[in-house]
Amino acid sequence: MSQLPIESHLAAIKSGLERHNRLILMAQPGAGKTTRVPLALLESQWAAGQKILLLEPRRVAARLAASFMAQQLGEPLGQTVGYRMRGESRTGEHTRLEVVTQGVLLRILQDDPLMEGVAGIVFDEFHERSVDSDVGLAFALDVQTSVRDDLRLIVMSATLDIDALRRVMGADTQVIVSDGRQYPITTRYRPAHANERLEQTALRVIQEALAEPGAADVLVILPGVAEIERLVQMLRQALPALAIRSLHGRMSLDQQRAALAPEANRRRIIVSTAITESSVTVTGVNVVIDAGLERVPVFQPATGLTCLATRRVNRASADQRRGRAGRQQSGHCFRLWAQEQPLVAHREPEIAQADLSGLVLELAHWGAGSPDQLGWMTLPPAGAWQSGRALLTQLGMLDEQHTLTPLSRRCARWPVEPRLAVMLERADELNATTLACGLAALLENPERRQCSLHHALEQRFSTPKTFPAWLQDAKRFATVMNVSLREVDLTPLARLLALAYPERIGKQISPGRFQLASGKTAVLSLDDPLAHQPFIVAVDLQSASSEARVYAAEAFSLEMLKQLYADRLEWQTRVSWSDRQGGLIGESVLAYGALVLATRPLATLPSDKVLEALLAAVRQRPSLLTTLSLQQLQGRMALLRESLGEQWPDWSTQALLDSLEQWLAPYLADITRLSQLEKMPLHAFLFNRLNWEQQQAFDRLVPETLPVPSGKRVDIDYLPCLEGRPPVLAVKLQEAFGWQKTPAIVQEKVTLMIHLLSPARRPLQVTQDLYSFWLNGYPQVRKEMRGRYPKHPWPEDPLSAKATALTKSR
Repeated sequence: MSQLPIESHLAAIKSGLERHNRLILMAQPGAGKTTRVPLALLESQWAAGQKILLLEPRRVAARLAASFMAQQLGEPLGQTVGYRMRGESRTGEHTRLEVVTQGVLLRILQDDPLMEGVAGIVFDEFHERSVDSDVGLAFALDVQTSVRDDLRLIVMSATLDIDALRRVMGADTQVIVSDGRQYPITTRYRPAHANERLEQTALRVIQEALAEPGAADVLVILPGVAEIERLVQMLRQALPALAIRSLHGRMSLDQQRAALAPEANRRRIIVSTAITESSVTVTGVNVVIDAGLERVPVFQPATGLTCLATRRVNRASADQRRGRAGRQQSGHCFRLWAQEQPLVAHREPEIAQADLSGLVLELAHWGAGSPDQLGWMTLPPAGAWQSGRALLTQLGMLDEQHTLTPLSRRCARWPVEPRLAVMLERADELNATTLACGLAALLENPERRQCSLHHALEQRFSTPKTFPAWLQDAKRFATVMNVSLREVDLTPLARLLALAYPERIGKQISPGRFQLASGKTAVLSLDDPLAHQPFIVAVDLQSASSEARVYAAEAFSLEMLKQLYADRLEWQTRVSWSDRQGGLIGESVLAYGALVLATRPLATLPSDKVLEALLAAVRQRPSLLTTLSLQQLQGRMALLRESLGEQWPDWSTQALLDSLEQWLAPYLADITRLSQLEKMPLHAFLFNRLNWEQQQAFDRLVPETLPVPSGKRVDIDYLPCLEGRPPVLAVKLQEAFGWQKTPAIVQEKVTLMIHLLSPARRPLQVTQDLYSFWLNGYPQVRKEMRGRYPKHPWPEDPLSAKATALTKSR
């Protein structure tokens, strides 16, 4: 074996793990950590006779790392070194180092929390921060802390948030840092020309790169499979003499090996997804062309929808990609963006932006009802957690107490997302098990953007060998189902989809617009045949701020809905505000989620429903809370909170809307119209929420009026305080003569903004320093104003003059 930078640290890594059960390794690209460290750990005394698991986030990296280590030992895969991933395994009875993907690690942990026969787990490329790797580390730490203090845990990558890792692994966790092996790399920026597609830009830059002196094989990194296929087709036409290779995670191991295998007589262009960003050294490559993009799923808790977003990579990932050009010799990196393009430093953890229904289910199976029961580098967001829990309840995997149902336990055999697991498990209710296998294989492909699922499945079942990736996945499901793949009746398709997407059953509002059971509105192009169906079940949605665009759906019917979800249809009493009628209306509705399937009018309106409807109407019309008296009260309270802290309540408009039940509802007993509400003393209702002592302190600290030198009391305007500005006292200039110190309130902490007015009540000066104005600004004001307003006093010395609200003659 050739000497790699990590070799000099292997002794320290092994001795560190002899003394402690946790270790963090940060090794730069090219150090050799992925293949050298696990093999070295097999020699440790604590690993004798047991297995070590190496977690690789990507399937390609897992296969290739295992294959490379087996070659280094001079053995075939499946002896000392093997791998396991969903639907594929190369292990044997003597395997001691298993390279596993994330889902497999979670299954191992769930099936055997004691981790018998496992000496250690190595989390490689942890900087990618997928949900599954975060969950895997949380579970492993829980096992280690509770029952297996001899279990070794190693977290390693080229870029790591050491502080965050130590917060969860322990402040005394040893950290070892290794340099990488890197040859010089020349970096050039080549942004797209006007109206140029990504593939066209890539082709242009590839042709430039091939002409570089010393350029060998080329690695092109694009965001997705669709872009790869388009560029590969263009390259085969433009550069037929070169070997053009695709590389992505859905390819078989043999196909991936073929893509990476050097050619003796031809230069290669390998067009890949981000799987080559880390772990995989691509022999012979010294030119990297990086699109600088990645495709990630982004979940929106407010809508319950996940969309694939194409976005700029972070700086750490861009540097990892660039490093591929200098692994074996000096190289070149061409970046398809402008040098001025800003990049964020690190990748955001997937747990902060993903659908967490799978995580909620994993924790429920683990016996943890809340994320707080485990240690996390990044705590799952509360909104996404609640959304995931609600979806599992709707799918029937959790009951109302958030505990696992029998259906959920049966679904555990399916290594897919919860929606598809439910569909597969319940398919026999519809006599559609074979169809469900093919449909699950189709839906697992996140690149799908095709409205007619019916047509897509018809193609695949009739000519399965032309869709090898789909066929491989479908066979995997069929093996579990113990059925054979054959041409099937597609009639149950919509009902199968409704099992997986119960909240996306939609009823037509108007052609092309559908109300979904979740409450969201979904839209289809008017020229789509589904746009005119009375019901649909939407599968693939792209969410926007107000509506979701439908990319895949099937026609549905009311009869199907009643067949599948009869237990969820119920008559409900609803009272709502009608702008057209100018009052409350009531009806009894047959509802499925947000869908109204039938209505009956109500003779009388229940009082509790009336109150709910009134409060809902107020929340939809925040302008009802913009009376001047109420806003002045809110401004006074805002000033108090800013000056004295949160001992005073939050009376912002949003806070008032959120707490209508507490401060407004008690006064709405006889109200049926919003016009009645507009005449009510809302400010008094709110003020009465304070106790007597608070009311006294409130009026003293932020008084409504203030005496001025003329003897009058003048109102203080607190509206500016709603925007973080000081309160205003507007007073005629002549009434402020002799006032040397600018008045202040809230225990003298807040100086008022004084608006000194002309006799016509127009501002002459705005100041928070009266004394300075009298000395410096007043002479000029007097010079300009005394001729315009001769009936009013304009003394030379305003500090000694008597303040007055009157004219000279009076």
